[in-house]
Amino acid sequence: MSKKEALQLFGDRKIRTAWNEEEEKWYFSVVDVIAVLVDSRDALTARKYWNKLKQRLVEEGNETVTNCHQLRMTAADGKQRLTDAADQEQLFRLIQSVPSPKAEPFKLWMAKVASERVDEIQDPELAIDRGYEYYRRLGYSEAWINERMKGKEARKALTDEWQRTGVAGQQYASLTDIITKEWSGMTTKQYKKYKGLKKENLRDNMTRTESVLNTLAEVATTELSQKEDPKGFKEQTVIAKKGGNVAATARRALEKQLGRSVVTKQNAKSLKPHKPPKELGE
Repeated sequence: MSKKEALQLFGDRKIRTAWNEEEEKWYFSVVDVIAVLVDSRDALTARKYWNKLKQRLVEEGNETVTNCHQLRMTAADGKQRLTDAADQEQLFRLIQSVPSPKAEPFKLWMAKVASERVDEIQDPELAIDRGYEYYRRLGYSEAWINERMKGKEARKALTDEWQRTGVAGQQYASLTDIITKEWSGMTTKQYKKYKGLKKENLRDNMTRTESVLNTLAEVATTELSQKEDPKGFKEQTVIAKKGGNVAATARRALEKQLGRSVVTKQNAKSLKPHKPPKELGE
């Protein structure tokens, strides 16, 4: 099933979703939805609640559970893991089984997500605009947001190139580690630890300079791959090192002029110079 994975926001909560191009419908992570409905900030608690609810629904002969798909979605640790997913109709039925004051707002939110996706298919620029608005709500500066969005565009071009040359699945993470270590001196995991991060997104915790260098590394890797046309993961590891080294060279030149390292321990807490705007009605 061809699908495009994305994160959607319900208030300040993230819901993993997957758009099925063939069926033209959204699939929602059931555990993420349950977490919102029972107001659980702990994924484990939400998962336990869902397991008990699922068992009860099966015993009652409810077909909603048996019809749920299992899709690979990006977990909090960045890995692709199978998770129960339901389409809009299935989710409506599940919501009826969870006593929660958030049920009705959630239904309205799902309808809004579906409508926005249709709009974005007709006008892709809308998706970009929503990305900008998401980071503004989190309190990032306009300059930082511009760099972050450029990075997203570069990343998409790189993963498309990897796919074209036969790279798939977990190999993306391995190649990303090679690129990151080449220019920053650390793997993604080491970089996150250096910044004091756990489950947070590393790119959302980079300074503008770090983000620019990371984007340069990925753009260089894409360009080199298109030029040399490698076949498969093994040949792409060579390209990844070359691309990362382009950014490493730029980093060393800049640091020589500045007299300090541009790879810092700064994270999102220190990168947001202003408070995010309040939502309407607050």
